[in-house]
Amino acid sequence: MGDQGKTFLCISNFFKGNAFLIELKKQGNRVFLITSEKLKDKPWAFEYIDEIFYMPGQDLDWDLEILMKGVGGLMKQHKIESIVALDDYDVEKATYLRECLRIPGMGQTTGRFFRDKLAMRIKAHDSYIKVPAFAPLFNDDDINQFADHIPAPWVLKPRSEASAHGIIKVHDKESLWENIHQLGDNRLYYLVEQFKPGDVYHADGLMIDGKNLFCSVSKYLSTPMEISQGGGIFRSANLKYGSKDEKAIKKANAAVMKAFGMKSGASHTEFIKCREDGEIYFLETSSRVGGAHLAEMVEAATDINLWAEWAKIEDSLAKKHNYQLPKVAKNYAGILLTLSKYEHPDLSSFNDPEVYFRVPLKYHAGLIVKSTKKDRVMQLLDDYAVRIANEFSTVADAPELKKFH
Repeated sequence: MGDQGKTFLCISNFFKGNAFLIELKKQGNRVFLITSEKLKDKPWAFEYIDEIFYMPGQDLDWDLEILMKGVGGLMKQHKIESIVALDDYDVEKATYLRECLRIPGMGQTTGRFFRDKLAMRIKAHDSYIKVPAFAPLFNDDDINQFADHIPAPWVLKPRSEASAHGIIKVHDKESLWENIHQLGDNRLYYLVEQFKPGDVYHADGLMIDGKNLFCSVSKYLSTPMEISQGGGIFRSANLKYGSKDEKAIKKANAAVMKAFGMKSGASHTEFIKCREDGEIYFLETSSRVGGAHLAEMVEAATDINLWAEWAKIEDSLAKKHNYQLPKVAKNYAGILLTLSKYEHPDLSSFNDPEVYFRVPLKYHAGLIVKSTKKDRVMQLLDDYAVRIANEFSTVADAPELKKFH
């Protein structure tokens, strides 16, 4: 490799992104990882990481001052060219560090569009992208105005939780206010939104310099909200190539990325196709690879490993090289995942040749299936869902499932 390796600082509050770290190292770079002390014993790809630094606390309770000083200390000996956030919760930390240290990449204002559900909605609305009706919870008159004019049911949503954790569904004005009063001063960190029944889709994409390189569109067969609030089986499968819905979601996704100022990297964006009017509404986005093994499902369908390609994109930007996306396959894939009553469920009876991947999470039973035919994927997902529900499924309290997707 003629070009000098660069120094990357990766931040992850959750055990994920090994494929990203491995690929960065394979490209000849120096790779530093900052993670939480609680994740010390996780099987990180240690041989591909030059050094790991551990922060006390998890998620949002890292002390940013301590983080900044630690990174400042590191920079005395190392020229950090790029800072990468591998999980939702790390976006704020990465944007804060980039702004303070003047390192290129997404800054704090743009970062908000990929973390704060209120910022997302206002930006989408201002950019003429359809969103369900919503209101912040800052002003009592605004809330009453919303409740008097927008038909129920509504959902109260935390502005910055990853996944469907912490969502409260309400059916009338009285219970809306009851819940808002219960939130107390924390109401600032929530919004209220009209609940639109419909199918939820996710677009998993890669971009470079503002160009959409890749986008795979899938549909949740049971929504993450249903799962995190009452067990059940999480399922998703990619859409028929060239179908009307696939084209519409791709178009909507490109509009969101442009409006939100996404330049380069991976994104995971959710839309709902409303049952009542057939329109596609934006729900939320994130500047990361989708969780819950959706990356493996996308890879099964397209041959594109989102983590590895994201690493190559970051590498090419740091080295000012051209990036070339590998050839994209057009197969079909689907995932099903549920909490299991066994620590290591025995899934060996699921032995169809289409089984592509078995999810290695403790107390979870999960499979990814792959075929050249969409019907076959759907048939297996239906058949397996019944079998998995009967043999393995269990229901945990919602907090257990904080990071389900």
